[in-house]
Amino acid sequence: MKGVFMSRYRGPNLKKINRLGTLPGLTNKIPKTLNNLKKKSHYGICLEEKQKLRFNYGITEKQLLKYICISKKAKGSTSRVLLQLLEMRLDNIIFKWGISSTIPGARQLINHRHILINHYIINIPSYNCKLKDIIEKKKFTKNCIIVNQIVENKWAFLLVNELLIIEYYSFK
Repeated sequence: MKGVFMSRYRGPNLKKINRLGTLPGLTNKIPKTLNNLKKKSHYGICLEEKQKLRFNYGITEKQLLKYICISKKAKGSTSRVLLQLLEMRLDNIIFKWGISSTIPGARQLINHRHILINHYIINIPSYNCKLKDIIEKKKFTKNCIIVNQIVENKWAFLLVNELLIIEYYSFK
């Protein structure tokens, strides 16, 4: 049971991107192209899409299940609400702005108290931002420098089929 309750994946990133394909939130590295000749079942495809989503956003199975329950209860398309919930996380917003090149890097900035929301320090990466929240960087000392990077469009978005993820959870 060791490692079951970890908050995020801490293993080798290249193994994950070689198995799942490009994950822009996890790393900037490019996966090897492997020819997988074995045909996957429908369940296997749904599971792979779910794993892509989990590892890209750096969330646990329990957090993803919570987001899916919330999105099922909300009005509108379940998959659209699910993606809106994931995109409104603070660590994802910091990544999309280009302040950090990966979501784990954005999580580190937030945990080290470099991000302010509405002039208050927030050190919770899963903080759900709301509309009209003011998000800013803390004034840094000489020793702490952050280089703003522009995230290229090819790394900014994860191509995932949300309906397969919802379908995966309907199997249970």
